[in-house]
Amino acid sequence: MLSWLRDKTTTTTTTADDSIAGNQSYTVSQSLPQTASSTSHQKQHSNDKMAAASMQLVATKCPTDELTFTNCAIINEKDIDTKRVRHIELSSNVTTTKYIFTIEKYGPMPQGKIGFNTLQRRWAGIELDRPYQIRPYAFDKNVQSISTVVLEVDFLNKKDVTTDPYDTDKMATKFLQQYADHAFSVGQCLPFQFMDKKKLTLAVKEIEASDLSAIARGQSSKARKISLGVTLPNTMVVFERGEGSSINLVGRSKGKSQFVSIINPDFDFKTMGIGGLDAEFNAIFRRAFASRVFPPEVVYQLGMKHCRGILLYGPPGTGKTLMARQIGKMLNAREPKIVNGPQILDKYVGESEANVRRLFAEADEEEKRLGPNSGLHIIIFDEIDAICKSRGSVASGAGVHDTVVNQLLSKIDGVDQLNNILVIGMTNRRDMIDEALLRPGRLEVQIEIGLPDQAGRLQILNIHTGRLRENGKLSSDVDLKEFSELTRNFSGAEIEGLVRAAMSFAMNRHIKAGKHVEIDPNAADKLLICRADFMHALENDIKPAFGVSKDEFDSYISNGIIVWGQPVTDVLEEGQLRIRQTVKSEMTPLVSILIEGPPNSGKTALAAHIALLSKFPYLKFCTAQTMLGFSELAKCQQLKKIFEDAHKSTLSCVVVDELESLLEYAPVGPRYSNNVLQTLKLLLKRPPPKGRKLLIIATATHRDILEQLGLLPSFSKVVHLSNMSSGKHILHVLNEIEHCFNDNEMRILEKKLHDKKVWIGIKSLLDQIEVARQADENSRVLRFLTQLEEIAGMT
Repeated sequence: MLSWLRDKTTTTTTTADDSIAGNQSYTVSQSLPQTASSTSHQKQHSNDKMAAASMQLVATKCPTDELTFTNCAIINEKDIDTKRVRHIELSSNVTTTKYIFTIEKYGPMPQGKIGFNTLQRRWAGIELDRPYQIRPYAFDKNVQSISTVVLEVDFLNKKDVTTDPYDTDKMATKFLQQYADHAFSVGQCLPFQFMDKKKLTLAVKEIEASDLSAIARGQSSKARKISLGVTLPNTMVVFERGEGSSINLVGRSKGKSQFVSIINPDFDFKTMGIGGLDAEFNAIFRRAFASRVFPPEVVYQLGMKHCRGILLYGPPGTGKTLMARQIGKMLNAREPKIVNGPQILDKYVGESEANVRRLFAEADEEEKRLGPNSGLHIIIFDEIDAICKSRGSVASGAGVHDTVVNQLLSKIDGVDQLNNILVIGMTNRRDMIDEALLRPGRLEVQIEIGLPDQAGRLQILNIHTGRLRENGKLSSDVDLKEFSELTRNFSGAEIEGLVRAAMSFAMNRHIKAGKHVEIDPNAADKLLICRADFMHALENDIKPAFGVSKDEFDSYISNGIIVWGQPVTDVLEEGQLRIRQTVKSEMTPLVSILIEGPPNSGKTALAAHIALLSKFPYLKFCTAQTMLGFSELAKCQQLKKIFEDAHKSTLSCVVVDELESLLEYAPVGPRYSNNVLQTLKLLLKRPPPKGRKLLIIATATHRDILEQLGLLPSFSKVVHLSNMSSGKHILHVLNEIEHCFNDNEMRILEKKLHDKKVWIGIKSLLDQIEVARQADENSRVLRFLTQLEEIAGMT
């Protein structure tokens, strides 16, 4: 048997084509250390000697389990002198494929044999009991010394899968201790035993080397990728999780590619199409996604659990569903599963709960397989209140709603809780949802998606008119800032509807409707949406659900406000003072004022006028007339809804008219509704949410009754409005009303009323003036004065 122990060759260079695990051919320069005076002739001579020095060994299994983890080819020292030869090149008689191995001697190894472990045989395609050509291989340490090696890690045995963390820093130290001066090729696989943990398999993904000779000369050397190299004591080892692997890698030696940012890098936030929700979106990102931006090991070190649930609630049309959809696009996650709440319910027993389990099935399977490296699964429940009502609130023998809630709770935060899910629920009725679902660990992030402010409305208008501007279809007279002010209390959906309505008005200008509908042939070029189109849409088509019921307010002040004397001035001044207090004060977000006085004194008209003077975005008139025929419970619910809607706007004003009528007070008995009374007491004292302000203006006729019922202390200020008490007051009103009496008639009335005392309300006076206006000119002054004596007690 030829022994390289007796080979006196000191210098050799050879060139080999290495087929590395993928049948890709590489040309690698190989040489032992040589002197600077070596010539090309000597190198060629060495090549011939090296070729002659090759030998044949028969492949066999690795003799022991311990040697399996050395990543070496096992030989008998009588075959190869391991003091002179560290690495060998293996080639087959059948193919030209060559692979480089580090060798290790083992005494009991039979001569003429060479042992390989299973992964080596699989990588190099080695067959047992077959001879292979073996010859020494020497690395050029200047260009083939590995500076960085990237290794893909997985469990050797799939039955050993665990979610325990593997510290890559300790693994790198262990790797260099065990495999220093070892040959590695791209695509090579090797087993790895790390401490007492499960056995691993490593696959060489990438190798980088630097030119050591250049570094020795003080020159910079840029790392370059190579297919074959030898490790150094200071080689940087980087571990990455292999494709489909569930291993949990932690530490600084973990490859960057292991962690994919949850935020899609190609996502442009400008394309979200969401306006006026910057603060809400920032809150959602901070609570739900900030922890997912960091690598899993950081979250593990903090002992932190990801947020698994978000509840978006607020008025219809404010962008809840839109935001949920855009969150799914923004993230590097699977396509969100969007489910309407009622779709979960099924008429068959157990099917509703099964539907919930099916939604979480993929996340459950991936959690078991990949553990903390599992991707994020997003499940969006629209109208979640349909399936998650408070348990026990639904009168049903089957108790389907209760079991669905239980099933959902167990999936989100039960014994077998999932950490790779994000449940987003949306509802208009947060109060109906079971409270157990709202605690931390479940739908813990609860964000109110409210009505947009002026800046938000401007954003939304810019979004929905963006294409119009790009194509030159928006007239220059359209000032979006102006319409952002005019659309107070509009939701995002209502603003979008406003733009669509404006477009329809613009299109309609170019359509001739007769027996046949004709379209102007140049309509496409002429079509331009102008300010008048927006104003038509604003006045005729689109009204905000939570805005100002202007028509109702105007009906109460159709005759205008006549300041006939000091009592009216006092009420108006107090009203304006309370408006300023509501807007500017941070200590009193709730301000309430009661205007009390005799019947027909104009309390309702003044209350409506003060409300309109406030110019608050939300104005609501609450009166017994709109609740005609309501039961006590229905009245209480309606009152609650009015005030809850008011709390959804930053500035709101609610006018509660005729408190006695709302309370169903009757002097015979006496009788009143205690349920309505208690509801009013609570609502009048309940402050609005943080950042919201509410002004309440109430009217009443019987102050003493409200005092007996304990309602008077609920108001910040009680203002008295009296009737007109002198003829001067009446004359002031007559002068304010145009075309009432002619000049001659007014002189007569001035003489008759100047020093008279009266007691009449403005509403009654206006009625008498209108009656007199309809009478005959010769008798209307007399008729007017006669009626005053009867009604006003004129003396």
